[in-house]
Amino acid sequence: MRRIDCEPRTGWQQRVEEAGLLWHSGDQPYWNESAFYEFTAQEIELLESATNELAEMALEAARQIIDTKSYAKLGIPENAIELIEKSWISEPPSLYGRFDLAYDGVHPPKLLEYNADTPTSLLEAAAVQWYWLEDVFPSADQFNSIHERLIARWSELASYLPGRRVDFCSIDDLEDGMTVTYLMDTARQAGLAASIFPINEIGWDGERFLGPGAQPLDAVFKLYPWEWMVHEEFAEHLGTARTMWIEPAWKMLLSNKGILPVLWELYPGHRYLLEARFASEGDSPGEMTSWVRKPLLGREGANIMLHSAGMNVATEGDYGEEGFVYQELAPLRQFQGRFPVIGSWVIGHDEGAAAGGIGIRESESPIITNTSRFVPHLFQ
Repeated sequence: MRRIDCEPRTGWQQRVEEAGLLWHSGDQPYWNESAFYEFTAQEIELLESATNELAEMALEAARQIIDTKSYAKLGIPENAIELIEKSWISEPPSLYGRFDLAYDGVHPPKLLEYNADTPTSLLEAAAVQWYWLEDVFPSADQFNSIHERLIARWSELASYLPGRRVDFCSIDDLEDGMTVTYLMDTARQAGLAASIFPINEIGWDGERFLGPGAQPLDAVFKLYPWEWMVHEEFAEHLGTARTMWIEPAWKMLLSNKGILPVLWELYPGHRYLLEARFASEGDSPGEMTSWVRKPLLGREGANIMLHSAGMNVATEGDYGEEGFVYQELAPLRQFQGRFPVIGSWVIGHDEGAAAGGIGIRESESPIITNTSRFVPHLFQ
């Protein structure tokens, strides 16, 4: 694994916009093709096998939480428990997730967290970096079958969706809007009917959820966190309405940072895990000398505290009310002054789940935030 400088394509802004990425520049470019990461085929095989194994382990961790009813440790509110257990038993459709991994090409990849409910940076990983590869290194390969796997997954789910239809919604935000627009395109390529609208346009008529124009909502992909949904005004209807929500409610267990100490308890010393513990056991990292403190329901690198010998880094934010976890600090290696985190995508979440590819975010800080840059990759 190495980071290599390269010349950006002439008119790269137009090229990425044509691929659907409208949020590519700000104070500094979010999409950065002045460099790329190169892997060996063996390293890619390791990332793929690690992702598949972690997906199986995550299911066992969710089962453990449900069987032992350990919801309070994760800050799960009472009104969410029935939703979680009902969706776990009925097994409604699940689409995708993203494992965030620390990897340096030397040590085994280590799980940092699992974005299983509302992961973004999907379009960049699935499409934008693929078009970059075709333009710049057409003879190279890329760990990336995300697009094809998403279409195949929608095809598998078609029989579960009333009228072979799924509607898409998110907050009225450029990044989230790009993600759901892309996902709607993959659903349509699978032959499904679909529409898209802001989530605040969902209504309730006393019996069911409705979309714009009083369209009954039978199946909805919502890029909106379950931990927010269960506090909305309509939350009391989530368990009684006929609407099928994708992702299902049980996925909130996996996106919760509390899954990290549960995984460690189930698989202590596992080569792909970092030691983790609930801060509720005493607001202390225990015997860990280098650690990261994360809020149970944190997002986009907010309210993170990182400590090691000679280094203390913290980010601000509005998270942490529900509690924190401590996680052992992963082996950190800088590549040309940047810290990369690998987002490894898994499509599906059952026995047919499979790793679909990776995307890389990097920063000069060891904490990845919503402004950290996306850098393409390839392997030879």
